[in-house]
Amino acid sequence: MNIEEHIDYWLQSAEHDLDAAEALFVAGKYDWCLFLGHLVLEKGLKAAYVRDNQNRLPPRIHNLVKLAENTSLVLSGEQITLFNEVNSFNLEARYPDSRHEFYRQCTKSFTEGYFTQIREQFQWIKSQLR
Repeated sequence: MNIEEHIDYWLQSAEHDLDAAEALFVAGKYDWCLFLGHLVLEKGLKAAYVRDNQNRLPPRIHNLVKLAENTSLVLSGEQITLFNEVNSFNLEARYPDSRHEFYRQCTKSFTEGYFTQIREQFQWIKSQLR
């Protein structure tokens, strides 16, 4: 793949996951909506990584802040805080010992607040890739 195709691969995959997250939100599956929201941002950041690292494969990590640190993106303090909070959605939705508490935390209001921010940050990442 050339660099443009590689970036498109990550962005198209993120868009697909964003559509699925939207459907999960509508269906009231709020924990999985946020889990996929994390994945949307992760894939957006991996597109930025590809751009900024001569088309190399992104590292197989899930930490949004660490991924961003390996790009030319400049995150604000608010973005770093949000990305650190969204990092927890990847772990809490995945592992049974945290899953029950995370499920209870994911009310419609809680999820809507974070999902709105996830959408906004994904759009911001895409705007930085143009």
